[in-house]
Amino acid sequence: MAITNQPPRGDVVAQLNFYSPPEDGSAPYNLAGDVPAGLKPNNYGTDPHEVLIHDARGRESDFTLDKDAFQILLNRPPSSETSFTDDASIEKNYYPEVERLLLDTVPGANKVIIFDHTIRRTAPNAPRGPVARVHIDQTASSAAQRVQRHASSPSEAAALLAGRYRIINVWRPLNARPVESFPLAFASSRTLRDDDVVPIEHRYVKTGYTGQTAAIRYHPGQEWYYLSGMTGDERILLECFDSEALKEGSSVQGGRVAHTAFEDPRTREGAEGRESIEVRALVFGP
Repeated sequence: MAITNQPPRGDVVAQLNFYSPPEDGSAPYNLAGDVPAGLKPNNYGTDPHEVLIHDARGRESDFTLDKDAFQILLNRPPSSETSFTDDASIEKNYYPEVERLLLDTVPGANKVIIFDHTIRRTAPNAPRGPVARVHIDQTASSAAQRVQRHASSPSEAAALLAGRYRIINVWRPLNARPVESFPLAFASSRTLRDDDVVPIEHRYVKTGYTGQTAAIRYHPGQEWYYLSGMTGDERILLECFDSEALKEGSSVQGGRVAHTAFEDPRTREGAEGRESIEVRALVFGP
């Protein structure tokens, strides 16, 4: 392990945790929220593989939402939200910035509905830490369900579902220094086969709401990337769903990006734990 004060750079081979089906053949599920004692948070396993993860640093403009289902944005202005510790403050100060970013960045976007956010920290007592399991946040079914849930009325939902709609996760680190531990890896959508994607029932224990996420089977044809030494003025747009990809003859290549935190074997001992925020939004148009 290299001992350095700089974050690891360049391509790396690291272990990623893929989907292994339930041993009893049952339908896979996750439990979300405060899981009661005695209940398993999920009923499926992991299938670890050593994977080559390419460093996207220096070639950020090569990747697009329509081709890869992720996009890298550099040199974003400082946020008016500084602490990222209070949900109400985040919604007041950071949500409008995310909405503006999406309207300015996603071609043809004319409406954004932000529906939640998650803070992740690697501290032992943190409510949520990095997820080291390859997944996609939403499926086609749950994306449509989100539109119906968050539109202002059934008639607005029907109108929005008749056009192009996407779910995009805006991801950024919160660390003062460049990220060293548990960076985020993401696979180009054009290399992800439909057979690799496994719908998972996502059950929210507290509210009773049930949606879907997706787990990912390993396939050697998948191309994986990360952005080395990511800083707080950089963003990754993770497109979890794009309705345009479902249309015959569409130029959108899949419209869903598999992603995961991973342990970089080059991370120095004592490196600061990764802190991040992801904001999930419905994006409509053109």
